[in-house]
Amino acid sequence: MAFGSVAPAPAQLVGSCTGGTHASCATNDHCVPSAGNDGISSLNWSPTANHLVSTNWDGGVRCWEVQESGGQVRALPKAQVNHENNSPVLDSCFSTDGSTVFSVGADKAVRMWQLGQSPPNNVPQQIGSHDQPIKSVAFLPTTNLIVSGGWDKMLKFWDARQPNPVGTLQLPEKCYDLDVRDSLMVVATAGRHIISYNVQGQPQEHQRKESPLKFQSRCIAAFPDTTGYAVGSIEGRVGIHYVTKVHGKDSFAFKCHREASNVYPVNCICFHKGYGTFATVGGDGIVNFWDKDNKQRLKGFPAIHRTISCASFNAQGNLFAYGSSYDWSKGSSQYAPGTPNEIWLHYVLDEEIKPKGKKGSYR
Repeated sequence: MAFGSVAPAPAQLVGSCTGGTHASCATNDHCVPSAGNDGISSLNWSPTANHLVSTNWDGGVRCWEVQESGGQVRALPKAQVNHENNSPVLDSCFSTDGSTVFSVGADKAVRMWQLGQSPPNNVPQQIGSHDQPIKSVAFLPTTNLIVSGGWDKMLKFWDARQPNPVGTLQLPEKCYDLDVRDSLMVVATAGRHIISYNVQGQPQEHQRKESPLKFQSRCIAAFPDTTGYAVGSIEGRVGIHYVTKVHGKDSFAFKCHREASNVYPVNCICFHKGYGTFATVGGDGIVNFWDKDNKQRLKGFPAIHRTISCASFNAQGNLFAYGSSYDWSKGSSQYAPGTPNEIWLHYVLDEEIKPKGKKGSYR
């Protein structure tokens, strides 16, 4: 696929990242060059190729082509666009065919970037809007619509060819995160509300419940088999909840991203499509791989020297991207100017992410 007008930089394994001990989770993790000048808010892979897109608080939406051979990884910067006035970008998603990136953020706009095209003024085309900043966006594969969730307590559904939303749904509170997997959409809002929807055709609310976790929701991710979801909180816990009854499976919650009396937010949850196992990343700078079905931690990586804000598995499941930057969980008073913003790529070994069999409890 051809990309936009930004010339590719030379391939780099270290790039602009800091070196030394504890810079990355594993010694052989590879640095993505030109990762931006402010916090990394999201990472997403194309469903059809190893194209990685990041969104940043500096207003940028960046794309890399990632090459892997025999476990060796390198990332080539391919193109970048920016939201209007360099407003912070908070999330992005790909269309099913991998040709188009949709992004949202503080400019209250839903934007569309067709890879291979250079938009006017390098600002992607606006296809929708909210009355407040937009926190999350996803593509609905069953209807080819885009859904956006905003701090205006609205879900809006967009056809990229039309200027007005084709549908809207009122949320009980502002949207903190949403995820779509096939016909299941899950939304986490302020006030610890969680709503699941069937989006096979016209979106229908399936279930509305209070989060099983006692503190504010931070992230949510649907299971690959669409039987439920995992939700993470600011208080170092993950809740596993089934929206469809599965024989022998019950909802539960567990603690993670804690050290002695220190408790850290779970910033992102992402599932491995092939095995149904998942990763959590947190404010403690740790990546964990988990198996919800056998209730065990598969792999715990050593902590790096700063918070991990977001992460994502590629479609094949052999590459794991994670963003290392300040997550603002302690406000501006704890922000250190000049803090690096880095994206790392981990080559995933089967033994790290494949279920190992029954164990019975998380540890």
